Amino acid sequence: MKPRLRTWIWATVGVTVVCGGPLALLYWFATAWDDIGKPQPADCAAVMTFAHGSLPESAEDARCTEAHFQDTFVTADFRMERAEVESWLSATYPAGEPALTCEQDLCVSVPYDEGVYADVSVTYEDGVTALVRVKAYTT
Repeated sequence: MKPRLRTWIWATVGVTVVCGGPLALLYWFATAWDDIGKPQPADCAAVMTFAHGSLPESAEDARCTEAHFQDTFVTADFRMERAEVESWLSATYPAGEPALTCEQDLCVSVPYDEGVYADVSVTYEDGVTALVRVKAYTT
């Protein structure tokens, strides 16, 4: 007895689903998850809210990014007037402590109870401006 055409069609569909399904799923996983954890542009107000702070009035050239996977990492880079740095830091991060290691001119580390940490580093560019980088992350 010769197999009917319909049997061959169903057999072909079954082999395609059994073999091709996992390959399609593997391809989707590799392409859809490619951007996970990569820094993406973000709203600076949201980034500073996450870091338990706010941008100073004199902030210029603000650029903010965020990255998410198992933890959240946000970064805010901006310039401000050098004379206002100390007052902004003490008002925004009063619980801040000097960082253990610091390669910039000024570094402050601030732990929060919710498992959020903020690290602020300041580099004095000239007599007028300072480059400020705020990094906040969860653990």
